[in-house]
This record gives sequence, structure tokens and C-alpha cells, in this order.
Amino acid sequence: TFLVWVNEEDQLRIISMQKGGDVKGVFERLARGINTVGESVKAECGKDFMLDEKYGYVHSCPTNLGTGMRASVHIDLPGWTAHSVDALKARCEELCLQPRGTRGESGGQTGCTYDISNKHRLGYSEVQLVQTMIDGVNTLYDEDLALQKKLFEFPNIQSTHSLVAKYVTKEIWDKLAKHITPTAGFTLYKAIACAVEFDNQHCGIYAGDWDSYKDFAAVFDPLIQEYHGISADAKHTSDMDSTKITGNVNPAAPVHSTRIRVGRSIDGYGLSPGITQEQRVGVEKLFSAASSKFSGDLAGTYYPLAGMDEAVRQQLVDDHFLFVSGDRNLQVAGMERDWPEGRGIFHNTEKTFLVWVNEEDQLRIISMQKGGDVKGVFERLARGINTVGESVKAECGKDFMLDEKYGYVH
Repeated sequence: TFLVWVNEEDQLRIISMQKGGDVKGVFERLARGINTVGESVKAECGKDFMLDEKYGYVHSCPTNLGTGMRASVHIDLPGWTAHSVDALKARCEELCLQPRGTRGESGGQTGCTYDISNKHRLGYSEVQLVQTMIDGVNTLYDEDLALQKKLFEFPNIQSTHSLVAKYVTKEIWDKLAKHITPTAGFTLYKAIACAVEFDNQHCGIYAGDWDSYKDFAAVFDPLIQEYHGISADAKHTSDMDSTKITGNVNPAAPVHSTRIRVGRSIDGYGLSPGITQEQRVGVEKLFSAASSKFSGDLAGTYYPLAGMDEAVRQQLVDDHFLFVSGDRNLQVAGMERDWPEGRGIFHNTEKTFLVWVNEEDQLRIISMQKGGDVKGVFERLARGINTVGESVKAECGKDFMLDEKYGYVH
């Protein structure tokens, strides 16, 4: 319960620890331990700990000046995890706390267990910082219980005639409500948020990652089968060979323009409703790098929404290319979080090939042109999809998500 690390990041890192939440007892032992170490060291050499009048106890890292103390607990917060890890981080900031995973500062977070500690070191006494941590953890715990009640109790599905209302039964809910998907930390509550919030949904459900379709299959499978009119053992077949298309739209028909688009998602990243901030930025970086290598009639420019020049923005508006925020359905589904970070638009020089990045799909790939040459538009789309897929894979080694049963994952 009492440790000292010698000559790691600090000359002496003095630690008090034990199972459970008796923070006061752990702090009391720490105080006694610090005094004992200090007195014993001074008895050996006549030296005190370095204590600066302005900056407190001296450490190699300026962030540790002052008390040099980090008081923390490991606590399970399943309600906050299911609600939003980003929201938990923001709440901790308000409470002057710092959340980490249990594997250390750079080890990431898994599951619902967090290391919650005081954020500050300098400008506050040790007692003040411990009290801040205790009060903040108690607040987070109370809020977590409230979130669990909200997120895990059978919800009031306002879209009573939706497919969600038909297939999310109390029995299914009780089995799946507490499950959190590994890729994006998605839950069934998040998936059906639109059916709960609105009374006008037909489907009313979104997947937050590929895991959602697998982990919540008891809901998704029958819903998908009914919506698409397919059997339980049906398998999707994709064919992008434009040479198999016979004929074209009659040239005399008054067709103004033709547009064909698809969505594609890179394996290993969340889908728009569940994708984490880090994953979304990662998708954008991957595509930005990949698109710089497009050649021929597909070559063009990527325009990130964040920090976009006003002249560029106006031109994209004039071209009817720009997607914008404010769709209530997308907002409730979680697709407009952290707007506009990690989002952007690519188009080729001729403005006949576009890719929207991190709107409703990770990648929305579009081929378009004036007139009714559908076959030509489809041929360009097929080449574009292949080019995007190959270029992205060259950057990260990942393919598009392609489900054996349901085809390309959205």
C-alpha cells in the first residue's frame, strides 16, 4: 500500500494506494509516508526536498510543479461510457478532473473503467486537490446512475409505427441495452435515438460501426429483411461492370443531368453515428492523402470544411456541392458531433467526380454530369470507387467494409 519509485521521472515518486474508495485513508498514509521519507533522507545527508517559494515542490516536468500530486481512483462509469466518452471528458474538465484509461496516460481507454484524478498541481494545496477529486468523483457517480437509468431502462419509442417499435421488444432490450460495441463504443440506445426522439420515423435506427450489425443482429436482421423484402438467408451480390449495361437514356429525352452516388466505409473505423473524434479525423487524413494521388480525369482537390476560405466556400455553394449542418435527424443520430472537424469535399477538375468525407457516410462517392449519359456516369463512378479504394488501402492497408450478407456497410 506504500511504494517509492527511485529515479524514474522523479528522483522519488512516493505512492499510497489500496483497494476501494477510502481516499482519506490513502491520503493520510501518503502524508505520513512523505514525512517519513523526508526525515529519513535528511538524517542520511542533511538535505531537504527541493521546495521553491513560487513553484512549490520542484520536478523535472513543469506540469507537476506545485504539489506534484496526482490523486486518483479507478471507477466504473457504464452510464457515461454508453452516453459519450467525449461528453465525459468535457464534464471532467468542468469539475477540474482528468480522465484516463486504466493503462496510463498514453495507454488508451477500454471498457467502462476510468482513472479519474485531479487536473491541477500548482496553485492549490494538497488537501484542496484531494477534496476536488472526491467531490468530482461523487458527482460523476451520481450522474452515471442517472444516465444508466435513462440509457438502460426500456425507452419510450415515440415512432410507434416504426420498424424499431416492432423489433425492439422489452425482451430484446433487456438482453442488449448494456452492450457496448468495441470499435466505436456504440449502444442500442444510440442506435434507436431517432425513433425515441421523433414520432415520424419509418426505420428509426442507425448503426454506429460494423459491430452494430453483428452485436445487435436480433434487431437489425429482421428489420433489414422486412425493409428490403429479402429472406433471412439472402446474400448481396455487387457488380460494377459498366460494359454489361445495354443501351442508354434516349438522347431526345429532356434529361437535365445524371448523378449516381454510393457510400463506402473504411474497415476499422466507426460509422458516422458512432465514429469517435479521433477516428473521424483519421478517415479525413487518410482520404486527403489518398486523393492527392488521383490521376487523369479523377484528379482534383480536397477542401476541408474546418478553416475553409470564404471564396472556396461560396464557390462550393454556387456549384451546389457543399453539405451543411443543421439536419435534426443527423444531429439526434450523432452524425454532426464535433462539426465541422474531420469533414470535407473533394472534386475533380471537371466537377464530375466528387467525394463527401464524413457526412452521413465516411465516404460518399459521386459521379455526375449534364445530360443523360447514364452509362458514362456509371463507368466513371466504377473507376472512381476502385481508385478511392486502392488509394486508401495503399495508405492504411484497410479495405472497404463489405459484409457477406448485406454488401457494403453504411
